[in-house]
Amino acid sequence: MNDLHKALGDITRIRRQVARTTEFRGYGPATLASTGVIAIAAAAAQSLWAVDPASHIRAYLAIWISTAALSAALIGAQMHTRARRMHSSMADEMIRMAVEQFLPAVGAGALITIVLVSKVPAALWMLPGLWQVVFSLGVFSSCRFLPRPMIAAGAWYLLTGLLCLSLGDARALSPWTMGISYGAGQMLVAAILLLANQETGNEI
Repeated sequence: MNDLHKALGDITRIRRQVARTTEFRGYGPATLASTGVIAIAAAAAQSLWAVDPASHIRAYLAIWISTAALSAALIGAQMHTRARRMHSSMADEMIRMAVEQFLPAVGAGALITIVLVSKVPAALWMLPGLWQVVFSLGVFSSCRFLPRPMIAAGAWYLLTGLLCLSLGDARALSPWTMGISYGAGQMLVAAILLLANQETGNEI
């Protein structure tokens, strides 16, 4: 029985090692592009329903947190089905690796939001920039098992986040600091994935 457990453990370690060195194909370009459209729609919604976001921070947070949740749900659902087609028996390991790469950034973004909302409301204007910087770290962390040009998407989010922070006041809460950053950023991610899939002849 011990030999069986050791053999199963060895197989599991091998599968994890293979997952770490295999390019992840579970992200679909169309789904990523749709999240960019959702971000632009959210910016339009904010411009209508939270004209003065500094004075209506709950509405601002509701719009962007719900946008993030919807986008994550779409990506997660498609990643689950697409990874099973593209990676077959390795799908579970590949999905686990993808989630593990991005989860710290998601957790950090959530905790930063909670701390600023509850303890430092005067600094809430920093949220858009901090969200984008933290998101860029998640992208950079994922780059090692995504197409090489994906580093450009990480650089985009880092740059836009720093530009938001450089505004230094409530102007950073403008709907388009988020709409343009995530709208264009997700379109860039989708374009990189599309080109990579076409080059390798994989399913789009």
